[in-house]
Amino acid sequence: MARSVGFVGLGAMGAPMAWNLDDAGFDLTVYNRTTERERPFAEAGVSVADSPKHLTERVDVVCLIVTDGTAVGEVLERDFGILAGLDETTTVVQMSTIGRDETLAAAEAVREHGGRFLDCPVSGTVGPAREGTLVGLAGGDGDVIDDVEPVLSAMCDPVVRCGGVGQGTSMKLFVNLLLGTAMGALAEALTFGANQALEIEDMLEVVENGALDSPLFSAKGQQIRTDDYDSRFPVDYQFKDLDLALDAAGDARVPMQLTAAARELFSGARAAGLGDRDMAAVVEPLAEQTGISLSSDD
Repeated sequence: MARSVGFVGLGAMGAPMAWNLDDAGFDLTVYNRTTERERPFAEAGVSVADSPKHLTERVDVVCLIVTDGTAVGEVLERDFGILAGLDETTTVVQMSTIGRDETLAAAEAVREHGGRFLDCPVSGTVGPAREGTLVGLAGGDGDVIDDVEPVLSAMCDPVVRCGGVGQGTSMKLFVNLLLGTAMGALAEALTFGANQALEIEDMLEVVENGALDSPLFSAKGQQIRTDDYDSRFPVDYQFKDLDLALDAAGDARVPMQLTAAARELFSGARAAGLGDRDMAAVVEPLAEQTGISLSSDD
């Protein structure tokens, strides 16, 4: 089992994932582009690298979770980036949600520099990241997955083997496509019901006691009811993922009318200045446009 692990990207998802690696007993080194996010780790005695290169030189496995494909390319290829520190003993685990072509390009770059690559984005939000119960969506050679599975299992339960490199990314786009369209449907249904003088508590009770009951509808419905849009998974990220799914669908000539409509709902929320709010805030422009409130406190 690899004992030394590097973690690049200490945002809302990355920081709790890195803490879980530390709690699991791995020899952890961290790096973040904004140094204030490194401070809690340094204060706890975790090693902090001054560049992705220096982090990579110290560890067997590098886990990477950053905002988008551009950020992945930058942290790999920049001066003193991950690629500059690779050798044949290093495995790079790319856990960000990016496009399939971006994943394949990152894999090729890592292999050209002598390292091994695993495509393993995660499904879940900040709560599961803290609890170590993210769903790992692993795409890569079976022996590579076998080698790093103890690392993945410190952050993910379960780890789903999706196929070769790129298939983890495709699985992430699949599940976030479903997430975004379901959230859009809930937002529209609640707005419709409120405009029919239905109470939000009653609508949620009906949903939660029938065939449509789901953790998503329960959690997001309660956020809407209490006007709680502190970000678990922001509107901006859901819009990005729907956009990536539609790009992939276009390349494959797969018609996705519902997904396109959901993207436009999230686009409207971004235009209303809600991009950094939780994805449940997609309901807010609909409520405002129709002159209703969905908060039970109003």
